[in-house]
Formats: sequence, C-alpha cells, structure tokens
Amino acid sequence: MPAPFSTLEPELSQTGAAPARLSVVPVQTRAEHRAFMLLPWSLYKNDSNWVPPLITEQQKLFAPDHPFFEHASCRRWLALRGKHPVGRISAQIDQLYLRHHRDNAGFFGMIEAEDQQETYDLLFDAAESWLASQGMRRVMGPFNLSINQECGMLVEGFDTRPSMLMGHALPYMSMRVEQSGYRKEQDLIAFMIEADAPATPIRNVVLKKTAKRISTRTVNAKQFQQELRLAFAIYNDAWADNWGFVPFTDREIQQLGRDLKPVLNADFVRLASVDGKPAAFMAILPNINEAIADLNGRLLPLGWLKLLWRMTVRYPKSARMLLMGVRRQYQDSLLGAGLAYRLICDTQDAVLKRGIRQVELSWVLENNTGVRDIIREFGGVEYKRYRIFSKEI
Repeated sequence: MPAPFSTLEPELSQTGAAPARLSVVPVQTRAEHRAFMLLPWSLYKNDSNWVPPLITEQQKLFAPDHPFFEHASCRRWLALRGKHPVGRISAQIDQLYLRHHRDNAGFFGMIEAEDQQETYDLLFDAAESWLASQGMRRVMGPFNLSINQECGMLVEGFDTRPSMLMGHALPYMSMRVEQSGYRKEQDLIAFMIEADAPATPIRNVVLKKTAKRISTRTVNAKQFQQELRLAFAIYNDAWADNWGFVPFTDREIQQLGRDLKPVLNADFVRLASVDGKPAAFMAILPNINEAIADLNGRLLPLGWLKLLWRMTVRYPKSARMLLMGVRRQYQDSLLGAGLAYRLICDTQDAVLKRGIRQVELSWVLENNTGVRDIIREFGGVEYKRYRIFSKEI
C-alpha cells in the first residue's frame, strides 16, 4: 500500500542507494514531521489488517493548540538508515498524570519500527534520555499520546482489523520492546459481542430487582455540550481509582465532542439515573474503520464522498463501546450491575435497529473482573489484547 503522498521532502528522499548507517534524529522540520506521520505505510504495506489512519486526524493530534498540550509536553524522534525512515517514537510528560499518581513516570508512544533490535534500542535511548533529563524515573507506554487516547501495543489478535481508535501492530514489535528492557505493566482487553446476544437468567434477575430505581434516556442532541459535560463528570468519578487514570479536562471534552459528533448516533449514547440522579453512562460509536479502510488515509479528492455514503447510507455493521462509567458509590453493588445491564440492553436495541451486528467492548483492564464478568454474561469473547509496558530509568 503506497503512502498517501508521492514523495517525502528532498532531505528524506528514498531515492538512490541508502547507506547502512543507523541514526536517530529529533523531529523538527516539516519533512521530518511528514516522515514521522507516514512511516506506518512502509511498515504495514503487506498487512491487510492494518487500517491506514486519516492523515488529517493524525495531524490534529500534534497541532500546537491540541488541549493535551495544555498539561503535557512531547518530543518525537525518527530512526533513519541513511536518509530512509525506518522507525519512530514519542516521549510525553503529562503533568495531570504526575499530580494524580506522584510516581515520576513519563510515557513513550507512537513506537513503530523495522524488525531490528538496534533500531528499537536507539529509539528508546533517545526517549528515555529526554525523560530522565526532565526528572522522570520510570517510563510507561505506548500511549498515543495519553491514556485517554489510543494506548497499548497489540500482543494478541493480529488476524483481524482494529476497531476505531484502537491500534494495530506486527507480531515482532512487542518482542522488540521487551528486548529493550521493558516488562508488562498492564494488559487491556478488547471483547467482541454479538449485537443480538440473548438475555441470560442472571441479567433478568438483576434488571428485575433494580428496575424501580433505575431509569435511562438518550442524550439531548440540542444540548450536546452540556450532556457531554454531565457524562464526563460521571466518567471522571467512575474511573478515578483505576490504574493509570487521568481526568479529562474541559477543553479535552470539548475537543472530543467536536471530533465524535459527526459520527455520533444519539440513540447509541445513554445516561442512567438512580432515583432520578445521574449515575452512569455509555457511548457506542459506529466503527468508522470499516468506512476508511480503503481510503489510504486520504479524504481528497473523493474519499470524503465515499466516507459520507458509507456512514449514512451503507452504515457500518460493527461498532465500538468507546466509553462507559458507573459512579464509584454504585460499583461492586447490585445497583451497579443493574446500571450496566440496563445501559447495555437499551443500546443493544438501538444498534440492532441500525443494522449493526457486532460491538467491540474496549478497552477493559485485565484485573477488572467485575466488568469482565458482566461482558461474559452477554456472550462477550476476548479477541484482542493490548499491553502497556514499563521500565525503570
């Protein structure tokens, strides 16, 4: 699969015989930025399960006005063989994470490279050296760029395409990370569930016992930003004690709302209340990766028309449960299970009416046994596993 631009800038041209010397350079110039963005096209060109990301969305990720950079700093590097890009990495320091966890941990991300250990070692050396110079004593990743964005490296489930906002990798990549001295920190599980999964006796009992206290509704599209703030107030409370948690800021909530609203179906986003007070929410989005898989990262000249038709007329047959949260006061209780079951059942009816046949539930922490048990009650099957690695520096 060719890259979506015909050539790179002259100083990074792939023409001629490339010297064997390997070097790592910081991303500073326009050409280096472009090479950093386009590197995956060369690595995954023979992998039919890789979905080329939209270049416009990748560019927004590193825009100086992205709300992530209001509380975080980032550096990026390219690995070159001669003038040929063969690897990349980013390093991030998130002040919100440091204030919440106080463990002097920085992040690495965007790690993708050729199948050569030397390349991975040099990339990690660059990222770790910068993080150490900023006072970090530990590194975790990959985060692209934070835990509230795409995170984890695929270690199981290479034979299917990733869902929207989930990553892909080649099998050798996790091995190379481990050989650079990294070890498993946490696994993130992606489950697949059939949209028409039948009711189970346990679910029916829980719903019956909690029915009088729980009510649900769809979001009000005319008050979208207010509804979004309400949902994320629940989310930030629900996830506050979880591993790696970093709260969404107001600006990040607004940005996410703008990014997702074009593909949002109001019937797929539900708020649940206990005795009339908001207590939980769930957001499912149609899987845009179905619609962009053959666009090669480009919306021009005609890609946007294909995308529009596929998202409105043909419509995806799969979706992803992107966000879910139950306030902490109800977790590990009958009401908490009732809230989760009720939200899943209500959205199940909505996605079936739209023709969706499968829903990915991701990601779920490996040690979150309560949520994993609920998913299994609906027939959910673990089909992908993503790993966060860590290392002391």
